[in-house]
Amino acid sequence: MRYLPGARQMKEADTYTIQTLGIPSVVLMERAAAACVRYMKEQHMNLSNVCVVCGSGNNGGDGFAIARMLKNDGCGVTAVMAGNRERCTEECREQLRLFEAAGGIVGKEFETGEYSVIVDAVFGAGLSREIEGRYAELLFAMNESSALKFAVDIPSGISADTGNILGTAFRADATVTFQEKKIGLGLYPGKEYAGKVFTADIGIGSRTLEEDMETACELSKDDCRALLPVRREDSNKGTYGKVLVIAGSKGMCGAAYFNAKSAYLAGAGLVRIFTAEENRTALQILLPEAVITAYDSYEEEALLSLLDWADVVCMGSGIGTDETAAKIVKTVFEHNQNPCVVDADGLNLSAAHPKYFENRLHNQYILTPHMKEMARLLQKPVSAIQANRMKVLREYAGGAGITCILKDAGTVTYSPENRACLNSCGNSALSKAGSGDVLAGLVAGLLAQKRDCYEAAVLGVYLHGMAGECARDEKGSYSVMAEDLMRCISPAMKQLSQKKGVAKQ
Repeated sequence: MRYLPGARQMKEADTYTIQTLGIPSVVLMERAAAACVRYMKEQHMNLSNVCVVCGSGNNGGDGFAIARMLKNDGCGVTAVMAGNRERCTEECREQLRLFEAAGGIVGKEFETGEYSVIVDAVFGAGLSREIEGRYAELLFAMNESSALKFAVDIPSGISADTGNILGTAFRADATVTFQEKKIGLGLYPGKEYAGKVFTADIGIGSRTLEEDMETACELSKDDCRALLPVRREDSNKGTYGKVLVIAGSKGMCGAAYFNAKSAYLAGAGLVRIFTAEENRTALQILLPEAVITAYDSYEEEALLSLLDWADVVCMGSGIGTDETAAKIVKTVFEHNQNPCVVDADGLNLSAAHPKYFENRLHNQYILTPHMKEMARLLQKPVSAIQANRMKVLREYAGGAGITCILKDAGTVTYSPENRACLNSCGNSALSKAGSGDVLAGLVAGLLAQKRDCYEAAVLGVYLHGMAGECARDEKGSYSVMAEDLMRCISPAMKQLSQKKGVAKQ
């Protein structure tokens, strides 16, 4: 697991390292600068004419240390003091002095020129205010240059907490961030502005990050591999759970198909589909492995019987928002006590009828909203959620006591007893109709195999992303369909189950 701190968490880790571990700030700064210079050389950047633009804080101190090291290596270096020299932090002032002692000259203004690399060391991870005035003009001029652009720790103007642009921001080709990747570098638009991100270990202690459950995380492939359900030789279909898929209104059999088949592909033992009668024939042809129970109108007794039968429920994909669908959703919330994935129209109906949720949600529920569905649930504009999605997600899921998968270009999963988890794989090929139905079925299939809600959610999202990468590699970003995505679930699970070339049995 990799930690993804925000500004506060990283500052606390710095303080702990300096005051408790006894590593001076200037030593950390030297390590940070050395890591940046090493990365630039390893990437074979043209260092013949480098312009390092520095602020007056410690990020600027990193910049002056980088400029000194490059100069001592014989590179062509121009340093610019973008901040107020009189307001420099002690560390920045010392690094500026060392650069000048090495023969460096510090300019007062950024001058356009034919630079090979521009190094952004203006603002660091602690920035929380909007950039305006001369600083905004400076970043605009830096962005306009044709030089390769390199950011120190985080591009200036990107919030380390949200990934949002604080007025304006430096657009980097590459960023070297220190010790841990900031959460703002994993969320859009920060991820786009950071370019290629490399995380350099400079010896900052992780104890405060471990203790603070508000520090988000990102799971590695090994972490996700450890979450895979075990397949025992001495087992049968009952061993791996029964999934009830409640999906598909008239003419919407595709959603039910994607839910059900994905649950099977995830490893569920038996899947039953509860759907509109018009979908029966198509689903029996598309997925003969599934048991079909169809309805013409609301039948409470039949639904209650199915809820008693099921180990896991997957509800909402394509069921519509008419009166029958509303009664089905209401009945599930009133009577279901098993793990339940609520997707698509299940969320929309809940947003339209808030009383469905009242005192009904419990810790066995997983909600899978995309941004617009989340906006409907919270009755807030999408922009308000995007402004601080981590806080919104913690407050909502924490208050309801549920697991929530907030789907976006950077999907985040949260449950009250665990860290918010940013998914590390996937691509734009997943932005296609049916993709969310596949994810809901995947998560339900993992729940059926005794993964808890958080485990099933983060593993399902990761496998979904892996399948998306596999499908994109085969068909390109434009032409991937939900069917292609499902077809790639099997190779994704096979790949994840393998360790150093040995398949997990």
